[in-house]
Amino acid sequence: MWYTTTHWMMWNLVVSTLLAGAATCTYDGSPAPHARPDILWELAARHKVTVFGTSPQYLLAMAKLGIEPSEHDLAAIRVIGCTGSALPASAYPWVRDHVGPRIQLASTSGGTDVVSGFAGSAPTSPVWAGELSAPNLGVALAAYNATGTPVRDRVGELVVTRPMPSMPLYFWNDPDGSRHRDAYFTTYPGVWRHGDWITLTSHGSVIVHGRSDATLNRNGVRLGSADIHDIVERFPEITEALVIGAEEPDGGYWMPLFVVPAPGVTLDDALRDRIRDAIRAGASPRHVPDEILAVPAIPHTKTGKKLEVPVKRILQGDPVEQILNPAAVDNPDLVACFARLGAERRRQRGLMATADHDTGSSR
Repeated sequence: MWYTTTHWMMWNLVVSTLLAGAATCTYDGSPAPHARPDILWELAARHKVTVFGTSPQYLLAMAKLGIEPSEHDLAAIRVIGCTGSALPASAYPWVRDHVGPRIQLASTSGGTDVVSGFAGSAPTSPVWAGELSAPNLGVALAAYNATGTPVRDRVGELVVTRPMPSMPLYFWNDPDGSRHRDAYFTTYPGVWRHGDWITLTSHGSVIVHGRSDATLNRNGVRLGSADIHDIVERFPEITEALVIGAEEPDGGYWMPLFVVPAPGVTLDDALRDRIRDAIRAGASPRHVPDEILAVPAIPHTKTGKKLEVPVKRILQGDPVEQILNPAAVDNPDLVACFARLGAERRRQRGLMATADHDTGSSR
């Protein structure tokens, strides 16, 4: 049983298990935490599910809601699969303590492009909090630096150096193959670049830091957005967070942190200070955002991935219709909300520049 819909690649995984003689468990209804928070755990217990698949946001929501999955009989579960985004290290002890200590937590990372995984877990590999246990079988996984040199124990671009059977051969309406090459093979000729920052560790695991095209680049230092999200989303007062690094036309760089306060919580200066202090201590001073702004919600794809790159481009002023299809967003109204925030930011920057010019300020 995997928490997915029929339009996400994980549905293909669920269906493909039938080829191996496994049974699948599906649910016709909403498993959203606010509806029936423990319905999936109830189903897993009722049907003796052995592999329970979900997402980081689901596990984090369970922890914040105080759900106790172990109150159900989950003795049949051997593996909890988790994918869709980087699973924070804080979720690992929660699964151990509130779901079951003997259950293998298999954090995985792959791509819709290949309808497959690049790194994940294996029964023979240890589980390290915040890490994926190993590259998947048949995946020539590597981390490259900017010059195309493989690196270990350092952040690099996720690349696959040899073909995988499920890699796309071409795009529709791309007769000369240029779009296909630009999408995957231009940065490192002949080598698949997926667009994620990873670290291959000396003990064989993989750490996923987030999308490389959404990387924060402050004063030449690359920062992973997942590192900030992990810290901020541990606050019980915060439901979800999204940090963006936006380059501005005048050469400036704006790094706002958008947060969704929990019901009944107001984002005041005291909470902002606590968030900044936590980021400074848990990551570094460079990770501290320029502003912390409250928003009603964070936009996601229909499969639950935060729209980091689209939100960045919207804040920079790119036309929404050129960035995404509102029908692919879980809450299309949020797109307009971020567009207004970006327009207001640009208006303020323009007014400030005019005022500075008129007064001779060197600010």
